[in-house]
Amino acid sequence: MSFVAVPSTEPARGDDGGHRKRTRNRARHRKGPKRGSFWRELPILVITALVLTVLIQTFLARVYLIPSASMEQTLHGCTGCTNDRVLVDKVSYNFSDPEPGDVVVFRGPESWVDSAEFSSTEPDNVLLRGLQEAASLIGLAPPDERDFVKRVIAVGGQTVECCDERNRVVVDGEPLVEPYIYLADGRPQADFAPVTVPEGNLWMMGDNRNNSADSRSHVADLRNGTIPIENVIGEARLIVLPPSRWGGIEDPNPQRLQPVALGRGHR
Repeated sequence: MSFVAVPSTEPARGDDGGHRKRTRNRARHRKGPKRGSFWRELPILVITALVLTVLIQTFLARVYLIPSASMEQTLHGCTGCTNDRVLVDKVSYNFSDPEPGDVVVFRGPESWVDSAEFSSTEPDNVLLRGLQEAASLIGLAPPDERDFVKRVIAVGGQTVECCDERNRVVVDGEPLVEPYIYLADGRPQADFAPVTVPEGNLWMMGDNRNNSADSRSHVADLRNGTIPIENVIGEARLIVLPPSRWGGIEDPNPQRLQPVALGRGHR
């Protein structure tokens, strides 16, 4: 008679401790990688956040730092002060054109750039230049010197001039009601001859009428000082910084406002 040896499934006597030890080692081995998982995932999280930021800033909205005083007192921007940071909506103008009263950021034509109200010094160092561009995306550094912020006063086909006997801008023979303008030291705004805005273009002016290099400063160029609608980046909707200035940016249409709504002094 022959016998076949069958391996026992029971742990050998005295081997329970070793079995438990091996089990704990395997458990620790399985848990071990989790200790460093955060640091391995961190670069992915950072890259994802950067990609989302770039996509949002490119296609939806972007924060801009106001670099000059041309839009005082609607928007604050001056040397040595806490400049406003504004959120610019890049979506709305995909479905409609800018209207009178809108405060917009736009890419300045060459004649505007050559006589820019401000300059953003671009570092020679590639790394510093990249950091400045990244900071400008969230409004922590001045934008490109080609970008301007002004208010739309007249659109294509309209004729704009200044001023009537009460020092008001006139569009198509009708004086505008502009509650947002700021006349430093009470000085009247400067006269300019009638300009007919070409179709597809906009006549832009700063709210700080005596301290703004706007369409009036470029009437001798090819577009009579106007800018193409295609140059518009978006509409400034909200002041996001500093906290004390947080709030929406008013954009009343000066061609539709009625003087009586502002009181007798404006009739």
